[in-house]
Amino acid sequence: MPADTPLSALDTERLILRRSEESDAVVFRQLWTERDGRVPPHRQIDAAGRPSTEDIAANLRSKRADMRPGLLTVVRRDLGDVIGYCGVVFDGNGEPDEPELAFELLQAVHNRGYATEAGQAVLAWADSAGYRRVWASVWDWNLASRRALEKLGFIESGRVVKESEHGRSLLTVREL
Repeated sequence: MPADTPLSALDTERLILRRSEESDAVVFRQLWTERDGRVPPHRQIDAAGRPSTEDIAANLRSKRADMRPGLLTVVRRDLGDVIGYCGVVFDGNGEPDEPELAFELLQAVHNRGYATEAGQAVLAWADSAGYRRVWASVWDWNLASRRALEKLGFIESGRVVKESEHGRSLLTVREL
């Protein structure tokens, strides 16, 4: 396993990626409302309105002490507004002990290169931390995310992580 290099803050020309705060829950809840209807039900707001902003804030509170690499809040440097998240998860879609890139940004900021810019910063961190590869899963119908991953140098691995009525989740990989 690579050195324990913390993923707590990253800077780019236009963005600041920082540890999440409870106040970010408002934007993270908005991300849930904007998700494509093809996203599986467990990633959508349910009939009871869950997760609520408070549910998300509680989740953020519970993870605050966790020092492992994870997801960072993406903030535009010039405006100081939260626009989404980007970082790594370790959920077993790739190889054991290798991170998976994850990102989600508000629809209002799509097509401006923010996902690519944030992803580049996270990949640079992963390289400096000693990882050999980074994985990313993406729904076959999510063309915008597939384009961002392609710009970041990810290639399709030929593996399908999930297949359901919601589509196929493709596994991509990037050598560092």
